[in-house]
Amino acid sequence: MSVAKKKRIPNKFRPWIEARKKFRLSHAHIQMARELGLSPKRFAAYADTTNQPWKVPLPQFIEQQYLTQFGKERPDEIKSIERIAEEHQAKRAERKLKKQAAAGDDTQAADSESTTPELDASDSSASDEQATEATASSDDQPTDS
Repeated sequence: MSVAKKKRIPNKFRPWIEARKKFRLSHAHIQMARELGLSPKRFAAYADTTNQPWKVPLPQFIEQQYLTQFGKERPDEIKSIERIAEEHQAKRAERKLKKQAAAGDDTQAADSESTTPELDASDSSASDEQATEATASSDDQPTDS
């Protein structure tokens, strides 16, 4: 019997998942809250209707704010946090592969360039260094004036 391996959820998405479970919000409400720039840590203050009964319930509050800010009732495409996290992980993996491929290309390019042109360049740089040292040593000598 094989056990399915749980996908790792990045830390930046975990508070959103916890807020969705704690406040019983839909994926759409969480996405709207994220687009509005709300903090999941502040949801308890937004949802405190027991001590402050004039407040509307959290889902309605998010919907009102979204309508005011964006002029539409819901986002065009609704994605769950888990799906967004999967896409995020896929992008990271793709970037990592590209970076490794680029690093591999750089080492191959460096290997192909390590032929005689480097010797010529090092000879010219050595002669430049000798010329610089000669002028520096002549500057160090005191003049009899």
